[in-house]
Amino acid sequence: MLKKINDTLAGVPATIVAGVFLLLDLVPHLMQEWNIGAVQTGILPFDAAWITVIISGIPMAYLAIWRVIHNPGISKISSALLITIAMLAAIAIGDIFAAGEVAWIMAIGAILEDKTTERAKKGLKKLISLAPTQGRRIADGKEEMIPAEKIVQGDILRILPGETVPVDGVIVNGETSVDQSIMTGESLPVDKTVGEEVFCGTVNRFGAVDICATKVGEDSSLQKLIHMVQQAEEKKAPMARIADVAASWLVPVALLIAVVTGLITQDIERAVTVLVVFCPCALVLATPTAIMAAVGQATKHGVIIKSGEALEKMGKVNTIAFDKTGTLTYGKLEVSDTVIFDDAIDENMLLTLAASAEAKSEHPLGKAIVACAKTHQIRTVESSTFKMYAGKGIYAQVDGKDLLCGNENFLMEQGVVLNSTIESALETFRTQGKATILVARNGVCIGALAMSDLVRPAAKEMVQKIHAMDTEIVLLTGDNQKTADYFAQQVGIRTVKAQLLPEEKVGNILEIQKQGKNVCMIGDGVNDAPALKTANVGVAMGGLGSDIAVDAADIVLMSDDISKLPYLKRLSNATVKTIKFSIALSMTINLLAVALSVIGVLNPTTGALVHNAGSCFVVLIAALLYDRKFV
Repeated sequence: MLKKINDTLAGVPATIVAGVFLLLDLVPHLMQEWNIGAVQTGILPFDAAWITVIISGIPMAYLAIWRVIHNPGISKISSALLITIAMLAAIAIGDIFAAGEVAWIMAIGAILEDKTTERAKKGLKKLISLAPTQGRRIADGKEEMIPAEKIVQGDILRILPGETVPVDGVIVNGETSVDQSIMTGESLPVDKTVGEEVFCGTVNRFGAVDICATKVGEDSSLQKLIHMVQQAEEKKAPMARIADVAASWLVPVALLIAVVTGLITQDIERAVTVLVVFCPCALVLATPTAIMAAVGQATKHGVIIKSGEALEKMGKVNTIAFDKTGTLTYGKLEVSDTVIFDDAIDENMLLTLAASAEAKSEHPLGKAIVACAKTHQIRTVESSTFKMYAGKGIYAQVDGKDLLCGNENFLMEQGVVLNSTIESALETFRTQGKATILVARNGVCIGALAMSDLVRPAAKEMVQKIHAMDTEIVLLTGDNQKTADYFAQQVGIRTVKAQLLPEEKVGNILEIQKQGKNVCMIGDGVNDAPALKTANVGVAMGGLGSDIAVDAADIVLMSDDISKLPYLKRLSNATVKTIKFSIALSMTINLLAVALSVIGVLNPTTGALVHNAGSCFVVLIAALLYDRKFV
């Protein structure tokens, strides 16, 4: 009950009300201070600042007492304790306005800080929702649907096309293509046959397969992925407030100066004034106001920053790790090369035959060929016969011609001879990280279509700019080594780690962090979520990126524009510098005000106003960040 009341008083609506009553009390105090009139309480029959003291002072006192009771060691002394002492001292000598002012400024600082450090928690729930709830077990020749939690190691499970794999396992019967993007981020389904592994949460795209369960329940790949995100979230402690860090020495110093001043001058008012002006209100406002201005600036440029902690840490980043698919590339396959092995046809004829054969295919490579034909306005012919061989290729009869489209093993199984010229072309495409479809007509290979993910045009320049900032770049991807090397060479990345599962990406980031480096991870897929959480700062591609990656990240590029990364780095650097300058300014004003309080120039009311002026300066300096040019 007490906590509920405290939370209500510390909320935005109550703080606004407290500010209104403080303003009502300010005018008569100024009139009295400047001898304009004898107004004491204004339009109310009591001192309006009492309402501010009650609304903003109670939560402050509650926090101070709670920390004294529960916090260990020196952390018992906090900025809330100093504010509470100053507030009570001002009340003791009858200066309610000064008491209300310091409490209200601190309440504003706490609200601003809370607003800048709120994080989305939906990502983990979405990740958990991906976990399969049931599986099709084969027992005594019969199929039965059972809950996923009842599947045990050694069970034989049948996975039909379109179904999600419920546990990790090894294929014991059948062939298929599996979409492993949730685990590896690969843009292409991976062909699987007997003896090969499949992972929980991945999707069976084409052929029906039987698997033997090897890792079930909490040991499955998807559950490990979920646990990694949970653990990374728990390890990220909230940023310690600067005012609380300083409070361990600020409180004793303030009390000492106040006591010495009171004893020497025999003036309790001077002692209370010292406590009022020593309150770290401007110090509290320095960080959240600068961060709010920077967050607003970033939002104008399509960069969503979820927390002040992320913005501050981005300024300290000296290593940036990139995922490949959907980050440096578009994550969308397109026909990149056409090779002719038969002089009797041209490129248009090859594309016509391949697109006509693949028109009924659901495979991403087939769809890419059909899309290419449409783009070039090439008319296709409907096939009279169509048959798909899961994980291998297709057979189609078009205009009386027998057409085969698929990988080299498929064509050789169908009796098609592949000469050295064809093998050489295939090896070249492999080196470039491209997927290849061979096309055979009436038993003879007539050409090949190579497909590739496309590098974002801004990627190379972005990498150059980041390198110019003395920041190291590393590529962490689930793709095969040749593909990763090819794309890294295109954009200028020298350090490449390929064929990584989610836990291996996390391991690489932890290894870099052990070297004393601050790591920023850039990713877009579900498989990147643990790495985004583990890195010092996680940046997700928001336009086409996975919702889970977006929720796991600290910063989101809403337009998928990676050219914004150098801008983000410059903005974060400037924000950190602004915060440091504001802190230095606030401390200078506080020390000057303390000196004026000791010699009697300031009283609690005028001291509160000077103290308030320092807070205003900090806010104005932070506001300048909003319109500065960083692009």
